[in-house]
Amino acid sequence: MNRRFSWFNATSLTLGFAFLYLPMVILVIFSFNASKLVTVWAGFSTKWYGELLHNQAFLDAAWVTLKVAVASSTLATVLGTMAAYVLVRAGRFAGRTLFSGMIYAPLVMPEVITGLAMLLLFIAVGLDRGVTTIILAHTTFTMCYVSVVVSSRLVTFDKSLEEAALDLGCTPFDAFRSVTLPIIAPAVISGWLLAFTLSLDDLVIASFAAGPSSTTLPMKIFSSVRLGVSPEINALSTIMISIVTVGVITTSLLSKRAIAKQRADEQAAVRAMGT
Repeated sequence: MNRRFSWFNATSLTLGFAFLYLPMVILVIFSFNASKLVTVWAGFSTKWYGELLHNQAFLDAAWVTLKVAVASSTLATVLGTMAAYVLVRAGRFAGRTLFSGMIYAPLVMPEVITGLAMLLLFIAVGLDRGVTTIILAHTTFTMCYVSVVVSSRLVTFDKSLEEAALDLGCTPFDAFRSVTLPIIAPAVISGWLLAFTLSLDDLVIASFAAGPSSTTLPMKIFSSVRLGVSPEINALSTIMISIVTVGVITTSLLSKRAIAKQRADEQAAVRAMGT
């Protein structure tokens, strides 16, 4: 059944995209504003990008954020993959319900509660707040997302491939490393990217776990916006939007190329079988 693209659908689609992306477009435009007043256009200028590059507070916060995001997402990916493998492959064992509940609790727990709990834990064990505590807090927060992504892939994984590797003399670890891990690698990479994005974007949990010398970029932006939006923040936001846009386009092109290569290989295999 064909459905025509009516004016109502076009209007709804236009309003929806305008609601989502028009604020970003305005932000990008005003990042090139010569005026210090972000709501008054005074001509085209790129001076705020130069000011941003000389703002040591923002640069330090960005460096802390990148370190935390890379370290916490890597730890969360390792621990989340291990937890997913246990949940899917270990079957029934004593404490499984408690274990799965502890893994998935951060998914439904308010971030304020998670951040406060981590703060009380760090105080109880006498751990000074800093980059290390933010990494631990973000690892705890993002590990559940990695576990969910990897678990969904392991559920549909063909166990006969592992069994064949075991029959050929592989140890369980070698079978996992040589057979299972390469097949679930896209899910593992997706989990890492999701954990990395959540760590970059987090404000609430980092506010509880951070110390005086470990301010992340979201914390710095939030504290600066409370005093008024500056053109430097517009420039910083534009750079972040550009990086995300380039990443999405690059990923899309690589995915299309991989799919096209796979189809070409399949067609070549079919032709070879026909001859």
